[in-house]
Amino acid sequence: MNINCYMTDLGIRARAASRVLARVSGAEKNAILERIALAIQEQADTLQRANARDVDRALAHGHDAAFIDRLTLSEKVLTMMVKSVRQVAALPDPIGEITSMRMRPTGIQVGQMRVPLGVIGVIYESRPNVTIDAAALCLKSGNAAILRGGSESIESNTAFSVLISEILRTSSLPEDGVQVIDTPDRAAVNKLITMTDYVDVIVPRGGKRLMQKLIGKARVPMIKHLDGVCHVYVDDDADISKALDICDNAKTHRYGTCNTMETLLIARGIAPNILPLLGKLYLDKAVELRVDPAARTILANADIEPLVDATEADWHTEYLAPVLSIRIVDGIDSAIEHINMYGSAHTDAIVTEHYNRAMQFLNEVDSASVIVNASTRFADGFEYGLGTEIGISNNKLHARGPVGLEGLTSLKYIVLGHGEVRL
Repeated sequence: MNINCYMTDLGIRARAASRVLARVSGAEKNAILERIALAIQEQADTLQRANARDVDRALAHGHDAAFIDRLTLSEKVLTMMVKSVRQVAALPDPIGEITSMRMRPTGIQVGQMRVPLGVIGVIYESRPNVTIDAAALCLKSGNAAILRGGSESIESNTAFSVLISEILRTSSLPEDGVQVIDTPDRAAVNKLITMTDYVDVIVPRGGKRLMQKLIGKARVPMIKHLDGVCHVYVDDDADISKALDICDNAKTHRYGTCNTMETLLIARGIAPNILPLLGKLYLDKAVELRVDPAARTILANADIEPLVDATEADWHTEYLAPVLSIRIVDGIDSAIEHINMYGSAHTDAIVTEHYNRAMQFLNEVDSASVIVNASTRFADGFEYGLGTEIGISNNKLHARGPVGLEGLTSLKYIVLGHGEVRL
């Protein structure tokens, strides 16, 4: 296969499809999304058989539990996918929305119209559900999509590709509106991220190694995050019952996600009361604890062992595993300083009953999602009411946080006149 020719052909067809999608009605797009949701339900057995082949191969290659969890299309995951597609369909169509119209002294009216970005390239690794999430969001937002899943999920992605292609082929939407790259050759990715004539934005979803590679080589703009070093800070005025539930969920609900807590910060005043309880909870779930000297003293006095001394590197680390760093801080100012120094601007939470401290945390923590009295695991497009997400961005330009429909659009100025000329 000539990769340059193959990818250029995909780009040409995607660009042509994007021009058609930009003018498709909301009702037509919603009808297609409902057909996709129904097809996932009806073909669940076929999809899971394809996925099982991916999982078996991953197990044979020795991938860890977090990897297998991301790869597996369980009944619960498929049900959530159906709900996500239908939630996207139920959202207002952003395309063509006109806002901020105002009359100028010259007589012209000036406003803005929301429009698609054009062609979205999505590169992802071991999450086959991204194929459906990306297709649903791109179609609803009037964008064409070029999708490139990882080789580890090739069977699952192929099954989803066949499902989507069949629906588009028998619809009013262009079949090339969603194209899945069907070669595992990495040269296809290298080409995709440089196709500035055909691709408007790249959304990478994967590990740090993938992100670093793309950042170094991409010429197409990217919506991305590099790390998910997420924190929970337990304030002196925290409700201990709430804190136990939140800190448990934030770390142990799922280990391999970018919104999982990696560092726990606890105010010095409340630490003797809550840390022994949390320490027992985590060790009962086989979570390795990497602690600073103050945390070690409190946990050792409560006979909570084994413990590992935290290093400077631990405060920077996204484990994606049952490992947790714990640090005792003097108070909210120290917690915010730690988060802004070591965090990845992804998601951080405070547990407190003190209103002013909650507001200070919201104002001063420089992250894409900042949470009061809830788990970091809520930093997710579905949970935020976006239907789903095409990715999470800790960029400050264009899109920040979970990227849904609005994040895949732009604004252009529109001017309505009555024959005015500039003097």
